[in-house]
Amino acid sequence: MATEGKGVLLKADPIANTFRDEIKSALTSSTRKPKLVGILATTSAPSKFYAEFTKKQCDALGVEFVLRKVGAAADESLAPGEGVEEAIIEANEDDSVDGIMVYYPIFGVQQDHYLQQIVSPYKDVEGLHVKFHYNLYHNIRFLDPKTLNSSRPTTSDAPAAVNDEPPAGYVKSILPCTPLAIVKCLEYTGVYNKILPYGDRAYGKTVTVINRSEVVGRPLAALLANDGARVFSVDIDSIQEYTKRPRQSADERKFHPRHVVHPTSMSLQECLALSDIVVSAVPSAEYKVKTAWLKDGCICVNVAADKNFEADVREKASVYLPTIGKVTIMMLLRNL
Repeated sequence: MATEGKGVLLKADPIANTFRDEIKSALTSSTRKPKLVGILATTSAPSKFYAEFTKKQCDALGVEFVLRKVGAAADESLAPGEGVEEAIIEANEDDSVDGIMVYYPIFGVQQDHYLQQIVSPYKDVEGLHVKFHYNLYHNIRFLDPKTLNSSRPTTSDAPAAVNDEPPAGYVKSILPCTPLAIVKCLEYTGVYNKILPYGDRAYGKTVTVINRSEVVGRPLAALLANDGARVFSVDIDSIQEYTKRPRQSADERKFHPRHVVHPTSMSLQECLALSDIVVSAVPSAEYKVKTAWLKDGCICVNVAADKNFEADVREKASVYLPTIGKVTIMMLLRNL
């Protein structure tokens, strides 16, 4: 709990426990244990920690977890990533495997993106396949499972989402685990207004997301904007605004069914001064969001392995989440 005059330090445990109970309930009605294969191809300490953490959570829930080590992870005389493509294909073809996760980064953005497309969309628990990314960016929330075999993107005749339950014959389109975990954390803190229509419950909120990576930052900005928020997406060399309600002129705004992206001339300090929520995912121990720039009463979420916020962040923030890893794992296991 918070000390007097400071914001709340919110741990991920109570949020994760909500979904842990949901997963346990689903597993009791299953005829067999679901099987998740993790593929580790490097000696990266964060990747090794994540793999061990995944196994621990799977064991606790009764999910079978198999860690397949290839490349430098199996033998330091081998190159990082050596054999990873073959391991993915083998897991795709194994009917006993329900889900596949690969511990990135391995080669770099472009080649890792190629590997993400090799994972079968039927076994992609991380939501990184282009099928799911297309739906995310086009605000398509449900899909017909039969279309996963098609190379064509989901068509615009997909049913409109009126609540969180897919209509008959459809399933939820898988969302990337970390961005989804952040959304669930924000729902827990009350950011989403349940009085508003489903799909627009973040309307009225302004968010700054720092680091426009393809794994976390950019999909998170799209998710929040598609839920109605005004989002500033901050990267090293630019700041973009994501919104469903872009201004056509000084006096006119137009509502879009999905987010629109356009550049902004605002500085990071100006964005932070407006932001009700600040999410930072910069993989650097040196990077810090200045507490003095934060809006009084904002919610701050640290996603990076290193702490991106200054030690006195709760002097300004009403709620501070220093880590969300346990929630991320729950999102992954829900996708099995």
